[in-house]
Amino acid sequence: MRYIWQLTAWQQGVAPTFHWQEETLRPQLQRVRLQQGRLLGQSESLTNENQAAHLDALVQTALRTSEIEGEKLDAASVRSSVVRHLGLDQAGFVGKANNFTGTPQTEALVQLLIDATSNITQPLSQNTLCDWQAALFPSTPKFQTLHAPVLIGQLRGDAPMQVISGRMDKPIVHFEAPPRQGLEGELQRFTQWFNNPPVEVDTLLRAAIAHLWLITLHPFDDGNGRVTRAVTDRALAQAEVNSIRFYSLSAAIMARRREYYEQLEQAQKGSLDITSWLQWFLSVLEDAIVSGLQRFERVLNKTRFWQQHAQTVLSERQIKVLNRLLDNLGEEFIQGINASKYQALAKVSKSSATRELADLVQKKCINKLPGGGRSTRYELAIALRSKASEAPKV
Repeated sequence: MRYIWQLTAWQQGVAPTFHWQEETLRPQLQRVRLQQGRLLGQSESLTNENQAAHLDALVQTALRTSEIEGEKLDAASVRSSVVRHLGLDQAGFVGKANNFTGTPQTEALVQLLIDATSNITQPLSQNTLCDWQAALFPSTPKFQTLHAPVLIGQLRGDAPMQVISGRMDKPIVHFEAPPRQGLEGELQRFTQWFNNPPVEVDTLLRAAIAHLWLITLHPFDDGNGRVTRAVTDRALAQAEVNSIRFYSLSAAIMARRREYYEQLEQAQKGSLDITSWLQWFLSVLEDAIVSGLQRFERVLNKTRFWQQHAQTVLSERQIKVLNRLLDNLGEEFIQGINASKYQALAKVSKSSATRELADLVQKKCINKLPGGGRSTRYELAIALRSKASEAPKV
């Protein structure tokens, strides 16, 4: 028996008999709960910034859940889709939110992510999962196939479903999903458990179990990871009784992508004692929540920056670059931005980049850092709020 789905303890009963070491997990659960409380408390005290923090978290989730699977989306298209779906007029944008349009792919993905965490009391069903998988392929008619072929909006075909890597002539099989026969019954078990989880299971652990269980079933030809992470986001929203997301689990997973696949493989080939998987999941969730706290700090800094420059005349290109710097404050461009990077972001010539940077310095939007010549770099001219500090260990 190679995989957990082949174990007798998986196949019998209302649900697989997953078990774990409560004492081992208790300190982590306490830390995560503490950070979770800080984040929700922050959201209650900063109501005007909630929409912007929600927007940023959704953008990160859309980008990173795709990037985990090796697919890179255009950040501007994703952001435009999020702004439109949330009905926002974001500070620093030129024009109204409804003048911005994303691609069919980003529009469908953002709608999926919003659906996953909205109406959190709505029961999960096989049809819901199929609809979410179909949303990942908006240019392909439902119940049609791609050239691969990939079944859209329905469960996978009869061919063995394997996760492989390596050369075509020497593939490495990391995992093989349960056979197609009986998959409907397996999904029914999963959705019944998800909709009626045992009361003794901690709600955060429920999210981790749901993630491992559904990704192990691998019900679709493609899109399993993204659908699974959407289901996990719903479980977390239900745990917090809050449809508005202020952190991105997908972004935290992407930062530890190699570990993610290693942990899944180990859990899927081990026993039904999933303590190690739960420990890893909780550590990533803690990372995500801490990033959510830092996201509020960035939102506050961005709001203050645009309030300060409400009357400053800037071009669309300059606004685009400034927003990029503000949105990734403390994470990207740690050493500042130079003319070459500005040129790439704004899609202008080198001379235009140098001229526009000088204009931003004159307008006190950015400061010139020590150094000169080709190494000249610039940073935002903003008095940063202190970063969100980590909660004390317990």
